[in-house]
Amino acid sequence: MGILISAVLPIALVALVGVWVGRMFTLERQTLARLSIYALVPALVLHSLAKTTLELGNAIAILIAFVLHTTVLYLLAVTLGKVLKFSSDEKKSLIATTIFANVGNMGLPFVLFSLGEAGLERAIVYLVGSSLMTASVFPIVLKGEGILKGLRYTACLPVLWAAIAGLILQGTSTVLPISIDRGVTLLSEGAIPVALLMLGIQLSETPFVFGRYELMGAGLRLIVSPLIAVNIANLVGLTGIDRQVVILQAAMPVAVNSLIWVIELGGDTVRVARTIVVSTLLSLGTLPIVLWLSNR
Repeated sequence: MGILISAVLPIALVALVGVWVGRMFTLERQTLARLSIYALVPALVLHSLAKTTLELGNAIAILIAFVLHTTVLYLLAVTLGKVLKFSSDEKKSLIATTIFANVGNMGLPFVLFSLGEAGLERAIVYLVGSSLMTASVFPIVLKGEGILKGLRYTACLPVLWAAIAGLILQGTSTVLPISIDRGVTLLSEGAIPVALLMLGIQLSETPFVFGRYELMGAGLRLIVSPLIAVNIANLVGLTGIDRQVVILQAAMPVAVNSLIWVIELGGDTVRVARTIVVSTLLSLGTLPIVLWLSNR
């Protein structure tokens, strides 16, 4: 019950405000998404990495675990798509819902509320890896547009440059001028609440209808993914809070942004939207269990 109150309830409350706002008003979700992607999240990454106490070796180990974990999930989704004889759009959708985890909108606040600032530092490292792969490798995989276009996507991501700047500041022990630091801090503090409000708005616009496909997609993300992450973490040699964060981020529901990528690159948008809703709602029950088990 303590885990539920301290980690899950704050997320649910803010998301419910987003649901209410989404039902009361017609909002431009793309504008909110761009605000988050191009301003708030980069500020959070810059602020956190510049002041992190996380050792470089720990960060690299977390990123290695993320890459290995994502690779295994991708191969699993491709294999299931072939075995179950899914259509091309269904295969793309299954890949998207399996490998796109909500490590930002839901992962950051959950880790922060359950593991504190030390956990948040590690969750942001995981988020940076996910964001860069989302913008570079995933478009190549889902649409096959070549490595060059993937690199162009990556170069346009502010989170990349924010991460580089944050690492330079941290590595050189450079402190930003106080006025700039205060501005970056203000922006960074808005990233998590805006992300949760966007999650609620998305939920308010998606009908709660599901079948075997959606339940399978949710199961892959909420149950199979963290189980794989446990083995990957052990393989890489992660321990303590590093191991916990990797497992928790792997247990997050399907990312809201997966729908945006499927719209752009192809796939079954209806199934993806439904899987997002089902996995998000079910995660309110599964995440406290994963958190409890990750402590053992």
